[in-house]
Amino acid sequence: MTLRNSWLEAVQSGVQRFAAGIDVGTQNLRLVVVSQRARACASLQIEYACTVPLPANAMAGTEIADRQSVARALRDAFADMPHSCATQALRCAMAVPASATLTATVPLARLAAQSGCAEDGGHELAELEPAVMNEVERIAGLERHALAVDWFVDDRPSPVRSVTIAATGRQHLEARIECAAAAGISLTAIDGEPHAALRAMRYAASHELDPHEPYVALWIGTDGVHAWRLVDDTITAEMRYPAPEHSDLADALRDLVHGPMLDCALVSGEVELLEGVGFSIADIADILGCTVLPFECAALGAVAREVNDPLLHEAAGAVAFGLALRGVFE
Repeated sequence: MTLRNSWLEAVQSGVQRFAAGIDVGTQNLRLVVVSQRARACASLQIEYACTVPLPANAMAGTEIADRQSVARALRDAFADMPHSCATQALRCAMAVPASATLTATVPLARLAAQSGCAEDGGHELAELEPAVMNEVERIAGLERHALAVDWFVDDRPSPVRSVTIAATGRQHLEARIECAAAAGISLTAIDGEPHAALRAMRYAASHELDPHEPYVALWIGTDGVHAWRLVDDTITAEMRYPAPEHSDLADALRDLVHGPMLDCALVSGEVELLEGVGFSIADIADILGCTVLPFECAALGAVAREVNDPLLHEAAGAVAFGLALRGVFE
């Protein structure tokens, strides 16, 4: 076969991209590896899933207290990965805890005025960076050299355009990069836990719910509950608990009921933590007035024959799955 024919065949079949999502929790490290061919309507393949327990002293809240233990858990998680994945150029993403991540939405017009550039100035938007960094310093109460910052301008038309800013302490970023490097892993992205879980649930909704069906996506983490109301895949309301404006979780969830009648709620994360606040999945269903479906990786792609880790069927797999999705879609 000539080189030209080989190239044509590769294009026609679609190059297969592999990506890994790494979720470092308080008790476990979770790893999900997925693949997808770069062609229209290609199905997702779940290549590998693994859960590795962490020593009790490995994490101290949002801080990685024992980097050697986390690096060792990473090596163990990747050690049993199938040869078909290990030989690929894996795009690896890791999560940062929600409480260590600051997010804000700022009107584009305000930042543009501070920067002296036009709101719709195309390439001049690069001039927004000083104003963005000033805003981050003001909100976080930290100097910019202590922060890792990402930001983007939304694509909605003026005058409602805004800039979304995400920031975390540089020490959180550096700790994860260092642990990965010690395990022989190169990270290509770091994402916040709630955003990774939301990406996973939106993907689940696109496969499991009817088009245009209003739904709620909930993620339960060690530092609280995040929830989003979505209509036509657009976020129309967002909730976080605990928060000063909510007396309890039930009160927070009621904020999401306003609007078109909900048909379904997708729940992900460490669902067992609900018991700590005297709550249950049934309580969520009663308050939202809809069916509640726990997130499950196994329902969202073809599962490789040798993959049998319980993580495939656990709602806690959403963050790792969402991180892996980022790698194959971007």
